[in-house]
Amino acid sequence: MANGILLMRRAPAVLTVAFLLLLGTVGVSVHGQLQFGFYSDECPGAEDIVTAVVQQAAASDATILPALVRLQFHDCFVRGCDASVLITSTGSAAEVNNNKHQGLRGQDVVEAAKAAIEDQCPGVVSCADIIALASRDAIAMTNGPSFQVPTGRRDGLSSNLRDADVLPDVSDSIQVLRNKFAASGLNDRDLVLLTAAHSIGTTACFFVKDRLYGYRGGAGSDPSIPAPFLSELKSRCAPGDFNTRLPLDRGSEFSFDDNIYRNIRAGLVPIASDAALDASNATAGLVASYLGAAAPSFAQDFVGAMVKMGTIGAITGDAGEIRDVCWSFNAN
Repeated sequence: MANGILLMRRAPAVLTVAFLLLLGTVGVSVHGQLQFGFYSDECPGAEDIVTAVVQQAAASDATILPALVRLQFHDCFVRGCDASVLITSTGSAAEVNNNKHQGLRGQDVVEAAKAAIEDQCPGVVSCADIIALASRDAIAMTNGPSFQVPTGRRDGLSSNLRDADVLPDVSDSIQVLRNKFAASGLNDRDLVLLTAAHSIGTTACFFVKDRLYGYRGGAGSDPSIPAPFLSELKSRCAPGDFNTRLPLDRGSEFSFDDNIYRNIRAGLVPIASDAALDASNATAGLVASYLGAAAPSFAQDFVGAMVKMGTIGAITGDAGEIRDVCWSFNAN
């Protein structure tokens, strides 16, 4: 974890240049929109505070790191990156109560970072930016690439249960996944790259049970799962066991890397949506490319996809608000 912080402050120059070029193409370096160092004047310690809070949380529970990456994905895919997923003050009607958000964690880390920042710079830093920064830190702390993220997002003013229906599902076909990503302005390469976030973390047997015991509504198993791996999964996830955790990236769940692509090619991933990447020539070719000639560009391309995702529906300027606390809209 200490290495993660150190890496973040000594990001390779080649990646920094690449990020600047990328961000220029997606229009996030314009004043008044998203930009690097947005808080450098009004709250110069904001990013360091987020890093310290994430580091402290990870010291007591390392599983919070992949959870924070997932939190950003779930925030940005619903209404854009506006921290709508953090709202609980509206009760059962809040977005976070949608079943698509089942098992979502990390909100308390974002709230702790927000509280620490408010002590120093009240009313300046958005919860939406804290989510993006915490996710960035979590990737670096799991030996992933270190990178800057543009900031300047503002918090949204809406959080509705049904809005989260648009989130990808573990049972989605490859075409449905491609369509959902396209609806958010993301292409096939982004789909393949963002799936690499599953190189860290675990999933519950609940999300695998249909592949094992109820494939396509029947009583059998997904025939695409190699027999030895199927036996392994069934030994871990007995019928009716919804809670046992399985690594998303078999053999490498604690370190961010490209190993998940090898597992996808070999059929050794537990959830169907990851396995689906090998079911389309378009995405299968991209997966294979990151195990071949394009392998050296994997980290840079992954960062590009993360930064691109972080711009989806971003609220800037005078729109939205800067919440006082992340779980509730401001009173006014």
